Amino acid sequence: MNETPSVHQRRRAPTVAELAGIPWLGLLRPEERTIAVAELQISEALPGDLICRLGRPVTYWFGVVDGLLKMSNENAEGQAMTFAGLPPGGWFGEGTVLKREHYRYNVQTLRRSLVAGLPVDTFHRLLDHSIGFNRFVMNQLNERLGQFIAAREIDRMSSPDLRVARNLAALFNPVLYPGVGEVLRITQQELAYLVGLSRQRVNEALATLEAQDLIRVEYGGLRVLDLDGLRSQRHG
Repeated sequence: MNETPSVHQRRRAPTVAELAGIPWLGLLRPEERTIAVAELQISEALPGDLICRLGRPVTYWFGVVDGLLKMSNENAEGQAMTFAGLPPGGWFGEGTVLKREHYRYNVQTLRRSLVAGLPVDTFHRLLDHSIGFNRFVMNQLNERLGQFIAAREIDRMSSPDLRVARNLAALFNPVLYPGVGEVLRITQQELAYLVGLSRQRVNEALATLEAQDLIRVEYGGLRVLDLDGLRSQRHG
């Protein structure tokens, strides 16, 4: 019986429409963009596929063209810790790529997704020569640091409503995830996986946030009405 091809084996060249969804390409000079486009690969990842695996050497800088991924690890007690959800427009792992290290986390698809990859050597070539690319990566690192600090804070929160609010706010970060816009395509079960709560408890929290006019639950997703309000949620 034939095995399903791996994510790497399914890679192909990106389409014009897929290239349009890569936020940093527009910051490059024409000759830099030509280099990047020639090296970019797209793969159709199936639910549960591991894009990055703990302990594996880095080979690509990855981004989400469509779909939803989860970045996670296990703590010393063996409990799963989610660092971030990765919606469309999100590029991740630049710190690991910069240092050419092994991954210290897993990145797994929560649903069928389109994932883009830029080879490590091409990443460093652009970093060495492109001011626009440098600025994008610096902004990514700065925002990512803030996100991880917030994730540690969220992990210690006992209020489910607060956990859901802060996690949603992180998913709508316009710098890290410019492909999301005002509506995030996500199911309550997927959100439950990211937040670490039951689907029923997430549903209750979403109802509370909707009653406060912070979000609106729509068919197939969530619309944020007040991002600052989500970010500033406190115990109460």
